[in-house]
Amino acid sequence: MSPRQPVVSGERLIKALHKDGWEVVRQRGSHVRLKKAGRRHALVVPLHREIRRGTLAGILRDADLSREDLARLLR
Repeated sequence: MSPRQPVVSGERLIKALHKDGWEVVRQRGSHVRLKKAGRRHALVVPLHREIRRGTLAGILRDADLSREDLARLLR
């Protein structure tokens, strides 16, 4: 059985991604764009109180992070 995906807010996810080397580039409304040196594509994180499972899974996929990596970064 795989571990459950954590419930996380946009602000908390951005802090975790920052630990992994992602930097905030800009914000438009409730969406924040992050870039990482050496990466071609940017991530877009919504500043919602709770990010939906599918959205979080897509962000983790684009950032090349597993759920275990996210759990480690959220500590």
